[in-house]
Amino acid sequence: MKAIRTLLACIRKADQTYNLINHGDKVIVGLSGGKDSMALLYCLNLYKKFSHTDFEIQPVTLDLGFPNFNPEPLKKFCASLGLNLIVQDSKEVYEILRIQQEKQGLKHLPCSICSRMKKASINKVANELGYNKVAFAHHADDAIETLLMNEIYGSRIATFSPKMHLENANIDFIRPFLLVHEKDIKQFIKEENIDVVGSSCPADKNTTREDIKNLLNDIYNKYPKAKQNFLSMISNYEQIDLWGDEIYLQVDQEGLTLKPVVSPIDEWQVINIRQKVFHNEQNVSFYDNEVYEEEISSKSFLIYYKKDIIGTIRYRLVDDFYKIERFAILKEYRNKGFGLKVINFLSDYIGSKFNPCVVSLNAQKPTIEFYKKAGYIPEGDFFLEAGIIHQKMVKKY
Repeated sequence: MKAIRTLLACIRKADQTYNLINHGDKVIVGLSGGKDSMALLYCLNLYKKFSHTDFEIQPVTLDLGFPNFNPEPLKKFCASLGLNLIVQDSKEVYEILRIQQEKQGLKHLPCSICSRMKKASINKVANELGYNKVAFAHHADDAIETLLMNEIYGSRIATFSPKMHLENANIDFIRPFLLVHEKDIKQFIKEENIDVVGSSCPADKNTTREDIKNLLNDIYNKYPKAKQNFLSMISNYEQIDLWGDEIYLQVDQEGLTLKPVVSPIDEWQVINIRQKVFHNEQNVSFYDNEVYEEEISSKSFLIYYKKDIIGTIRYRLVDDFYKIERFAILKEYRNKGFGLKVINFLSDYIGSKFNPCVVSLNAQKPTIEFYKKAGYIPEGDFFLEAGIIHQKMVKKY
């Protein structure tokens, strides 16, 4: 089977699985001149014709100021597809990267900064033209490499997303090649006789990612099934079996623990406790005070006493301090010393993790003395929050 069929089948599967492209979408396609982006533009131009989805595409290349950048071959390639290439002037990027390389003492230009600046530049074009999506040519092997890099250098299990919404720019990044393997892109480029434009980046082929790529190739040579298994693993949510759901931070030796909220069942328990304490007892409008953006940026915990869930608490970064919020103990477990132990433990936990830092909370007026026992100091005037008198209190680490 010709490689073009494989690529188009993978685009269709990714589109149907991750809901990437819809009627009326206007999609900027990032074109670097490398094999991946050239193949993506070619394939999306074809995909428009048989996908039964009414969408537009617009190729954009960024002039980042790298030496030897020449957009003319890209313009000719786009013209052969009936498309007009937009060249965005972003020459300031190279100068900023060189300055950062010197400041940080790096062997090559900092890739992470470059990536962020390229996204910002292409977002600018999308906003100016009224396009709502930006398509990048990251493929399956890129996803696996990113997963391994995050595990080795970031101590986290994560890779990039098939689709990511940027709230500030109101743009979706999509990756239609997510299920495409690099070998099939190479075969496609060969079969279609496409002239690839070499990268003008001075760091090309001399990055940590290249080291990871070589490491993975060694694994694939020894264990051929690993490549597809790694890709399947990323989306195999039904078979996730890690330690996150087993963490119970020991507050004391009597059975008081904090369990990070990691599952839908945990989230339901949190909501149930908040409804009982804040809504039923204090007449606080529950849904008006549950802010989605705050929830996803928070670290939430269930409070356990032995096998019983007795409360919940969370914290999040607000500007330059860490704020403890939504602290609730069920009525039948109050006045037993659990609350003070929990607030002391979580405060010290945050303090040791992010030292130096300031931990704050908004205390209801009757609880101010309670928080003073945990070392919190009142700051500022009283104010109303959800119809209840509060005062800000802080503890420095």
